[in-house]
Amino acid sequence: MPSPSQDNQQCLQKHFSRPSMWKQFLPLPRAEGYNANIHQTMENEGSPEAVRDVKPVGSERTEVRKRQMPAAQETTGPAPGQHGAGSRGSNACCFCWCCCCSCSCLTVRNQEEQRPRRASHELRREDLPTCEESPSPTLEEVSAWAQSFDKVMLTPAGRNAFREFLRTEFSEENMLFWMACEELKKEANKTVIEEKARTIYEDYISILSPKEVSLDSRVREVINRNMGEPSQHIFDDAQLQIYTLMHRDSYPRFMNSALYKDLLQSLSEKSVEA
Repeated sequence: MPSPSQDNQQCLQKHFSRPSMWKQFLPLPRAEGYNANIHQTMENEGSPEAVRDVKPVGSERTEVRKRQMPAAQETTGPAPGQHGAGSRGSNACCFCWCCCCSCSCLTVRNQEEQRPRRASHELRREDLPTCEESPSPTLEEVSAWAQSFDKVMLTPAGRNAFREFLRTEFSEENMLFWMACEELKKEANKTVIEEKARTIYEDYISILSPKEVSLDSRVREVINRNMGEPSQHIFDDAQLQIYTLMHRDSYPRFMNSALYKDLLQSLSEKSVEA
């Protein structure tokens, strides 16, 4: 490429000798880069590469951004929980277009979903009715509990002891449902039966209740069908199913529990002292 003529060089020098006029319209980083390119051009005006040293505005902007981005990353540093600059499991969460499993906003969301469950669990224990009034069990009575589950459920003392054990396993609602059904069977007034049946349904049958008992779909369908005109025996099938569940699942553990063994041992020591 031929070198510029003397007239062109003088014109180019005259044009670039006025940087202050353009500097006031440019941001500070671009103005500084603009002046640097001008001085470099003036120093190398005799060189064929003089004109090429003047870089376009777009390239200067790209270089300024490249210099600013590493500085910003070093200042802020990686956020807690990030797996790297290129990782898709970063902590950008709500501002990214693809939410992933390791996103911190999902963790917060899961914690918020668990709060109603914890609250329901606390309400369940606070709203439980008190135990039945009963005299202290005797050694013979407690020993008879090991013979059959029916012996445990026969007396208030046995039900209270078994209910205390169910509380430790967070399944006390089974005993409460069974007792509520027994109370319903004793009613004869139709209005009272409807009110109690509705209360039992909301407390132990509804899937929205924190005290819901475990029933199969067939029993639930029968109850739902009969709730229009409930009777005192509307929950008989459900009561039998829960009774069987407690007998097969909870009763063997109750016999091997520290609660039952401690009670039996304390009554034995009292009988020996007497």
